Amino acid sequence: MPTPDGPSPAASYPPDRKLAGIRHVDVPEVELTEELAERRKAVAELGQAMRDLTSRAIGSEVSVDVMRRVAEDVRRLAGALGERQRRLDQRSSVDDLQRGQRPFNPVVGPGNPVAPPMRVEIIDGAAIGWCTLDWRYEGPFTFAHGGVSALLLDQIMGYAAAAAGHPGVTGRLQVRYHVAVPLGRPLRLEASLIDVLGIRAAIRGSISLASEPDTSLVEAEGRFLALRREQAIRLFGGEGKA
Repeated sequence: MPTPDGPSPAASYPPDRKLAGIRHVDVPEVELTEELAERRKAVAELGQAMRDLTSRAIGSEVSVDVMRRVAEDVRRLAGALGERQRRLDQRSSVDDLQRGQRPFNPVVGPGNPVAPPMRVEIIDGAAIGWCTLDWRYEGPFTFAHGGVSALLLDQIMGYAAAAAGHPGVTGRLQVRYHVAVPLGRPLRLEASLIDVLGIRAAIRGSISLASEPDTSLVEAEGRFLALRREQAIRLFGGEGKA
């Protein structure tokens, strides 16, 4: 089960998304130069190659000798990538926090090998996402791990909160599992605002098959909290994070 075909992740990024409390944090505006665009493209290409590699590794039944030879090759390549590493407290050079663009996000980031990656659009105020899950996300045989569903819903619901003008961080997420989410079949996620309670935005989200969008496999409700200035600075600001 190789990673699914689809639009090149280098060609499309998720829509802009206001991050909770980002107005309180002094982060520079990022100019989309040719150099930055080229680096983002390379990041996405590497991310896709890594997704292909990990998915094929999980599904592989090659001989032990081949596995060990590939492992040695991978260790060599990891060494090349490790020649220059950013610190844990340092932003990626391809991030743009003002626009909420984070290419290494583990759900939507085209540069993150863990991400499906989910494509997102904002349509009539709702956040709509599409992705297909492969072997990397397997829990029960041929189905996705339940925690992966929660991860996808948390992300799409965050987009919905931001699209409604109430960006926030997850304060509560309640997930109801109706039917196991299958691997290898295109999924559709949807989330929208249902209420605002002071600093809390109430969001409802769901996962369905793209071919059966009216039948929910998993549903969730959550509360997304606006950040105070000191909270926003702790999460997105501070020395060493430029």
